[in-house]
Order: sequence, then C-alpha cells, then structure tokens
Amino acid sequence: MKEDKILITGGLGFIGLQTARLLVEQGHQVKLLDNLSPQIHGAVPDLSSLALLRHPLVEIVRGDVREPGVWARTLVDVSCVVHLAAETGTGQSMYEISRYTETNVGGTASLLDYLANHKHNVAKVVLASSRSVYGEGAYMCERCGLVYPPARSESMFRLRQWEPLCPKCRGTISATATPESAETTPASIYAATKLAQEHLIRIASQALGIPAVIFRFQNVYGEGQSLKNPYTGILSIFSNQLRQGQTINLYEDAQESRDFVHVSDVARAVVLGLLSEEGNGCTLNVGSGFPTSVARIALLLKERLGGETQMVVSGQYRFGDIRHGYADMSTIRAKLGFVPEVSLEQGLDRFVAWVRTQQVEPDRLNTATQELLARGLMEGHVESKTTTI
Repeated sequence: MKEDKILITGGLGFIGLQTARLLVEQGHQVKLLDNLSPQIHGAVPDLSSLALLRHPLVEIVRGDVREPGVWARTLVDVSCVVHLAAETGTGQSMYEISRYTETNVGGTASLLDYLANHKHNVAKVVLASSRSVYGEGAYMCERCGLVYPPARSESMFRLRQWEPLCPKCRGTISATATPESAETTPASIYAATKLAQEHLIRIASQALGIPAVIFRFQNVYGEGQSLKNPYTGILSIFSNQLRQGQTINLYEDAQESRDFVHVSDVARAVVLGLLSEEGNGCTLNVGSGFPTSVARIALLLKERLGGETQMVVSGQYRFGDIRHGYADMSTIRAKLGFVPEVSLEQGLDRFVAWVRTQQVEPDRLNTATQELLARGLMEGHVESKTTTI
C-alpha cells in the first residue's frame, strides 16, 4: 500500500492537509488536487508556509473536479481516492444553487464517470459527507419514543419557537445522538448535494466493484481552517470578531447546539477508513459524540482570546438552520475502533494558539448576511430586547 499513491481532492483544504500529513507520516505517497478557491484561500493563495508541500512524497495538482480532463491527469497513478472537494456553507448554498450542485454533485459524478469508462488502478474511494443530510436528526419524545422532526417552518421561526416539536404528537422533544440509520431529510441545498454525493458513490461503487467508505462529518474545526470564508465555520467567524473587538451576534436564543470535532480526529478517522477493510461499504458518523451550544462555544473562545467584545443574543435566524445535532459514534467505534482523542477544551486551546499566529482577516460576515437578507433567507429584524452574555 505504501508504494501506491493516494489522491485527496480538496487536498489543500484544512481537512485535506491534515489527512495528507498523517498519511505522509506513515510513509504513503499523496497527490493533492485543489482549485484554490479564492473564498477559502484568498485572491492570491499563499502556500509558502506549508512545509508539507515540499515533502518528496507530496505532489500538488491545481485543478477543478468539474473540469472534464482533470481525472485523466490525476488518476493515472492513483490507487485510492479521498474525495473531500466540495462547496460548503448552508446559507450560501440557498442562492448559489447551480455552483453547489455542479461542484458537489457534478464533480462527484465526473469522478465516477471516469472510473466507469476508463482504465485505472483505483481500488477504493472515501467520501466526505456531512451530518447535514440528517436535517434535524434524532430526538426523543416521552410519548412516541425516537422521532425525526422535519425542518422548522417559517411560522415557527417567526414565533421564536426555536425547539422542534414531536412530528407525531406535537409534544416536547429533546435531542439525542443521531445514528447512521436515521432518516435523511436535508434542509438546505448544501445538505441535498451531500446526500446526492452519497447516493452516487454508494450505487456506483457497488456497480463498479470498488469498495467505498462514506463519512458523515459533524462540525469540524481546528488549526488551518479558513479564516477568510464567512459562510462556514463559526469558530473562525467568532475568532475574527473577537480579535477585532466587534460585537458577536448569536442567532436565535444562542442555545442551538452542534457536535464539534477536531480536525486531527477527523483525519485519523479518514485514514483508518482508507487503510482498513472493516469500513468498506459503510456510512459512518465522525464527531465527538457530544453537543455543545453556540453560546458556550462563544464564551470559551472569549475566555481564550480575551478582549471586551460584547456577545448579543439577537433573535435573528436563518432559514434552513437546524436546532440541534450530535453523532451516535457506536458504529465507527465498532467498525474502525475509532474514538475521538481531542477534547473540546484541548482543541480550542490548539485552535486559539494557531489563530494568534495568523493575521486578522477583515470581517466579511456582514456582506454574507446582507446576501441572505436580500434574498429573504434570513430574518433581518433584531429583537428590541436583546440579551448580552
């Protein structure tokens, strides 16, 4: 296996680089395909500080997964593909529908089309999917047991009814760990494209006889994530605002929760799935297995970065956002022996230490917010009575 070459699409993103670093440490050759999107890497990408890219086991190819000829150029000597390349960002996906679909669905289809119609040596495909395919995910109802509520309606948002209700009895429900067997009910275009990727990979891999592993990542954070992209990564957004002393606007009541998993754990899971046969044909959650509220994340970051920044619970909301979500990790533990190693506190310490070494980026969140407001995808009214935390 170490004499073979592993292609990582989106290989210069922060998950791709972490995965490549781990593979190189184990002696594997890697090829990194990336289009160096300005939204993530800036108008003039600067990769000079990345020593990994000068390693003799690393090859870089600039290209786009949507390009018809990119696969002929990159797959010629490749034995495995880790497909990370994707447009990300729930809000932006709701008005850049064509771009998200062309990249996420079209790019994946293009890869599979090449594998189906050309001679190659690819013996495995690993896909990075997302927990967003679940929509709201799993909840428990005292009357009805395990339920999967639909996306919150516009009327619920306008009434500030933040918590979903039981889809059967309309009673109170509480979030629980979401297993891979949960219903998939995407609430955004981004989520729909990730689920489409899963279907394409699952069907094509079976037909072509190429083993595949699908990972559903939770909220990945850590050193190296883009501080330029205002559409994804609340830790990046909050850290930029904290360093500039800007007020942090927490949506809804700030009690929505997510499963935050450090990028080093995600990379380790990917490599385990790549090098082991136990996960072949499986769809596996990758997370911490614990929920953390947005308010708590903001406070933990403020404790580490300091400053006099105000945090305001504004009551604003974005259509398509989920309320809660965290992963059931029992399947990946059983299949791959994977257990996350980096606690949230440790991960935030590492993230903040890295952030301090980076230049402060302009706060582009306001521009992104205005895009959503202009299209009616976000409620622009801020409650007259806000809460400061």
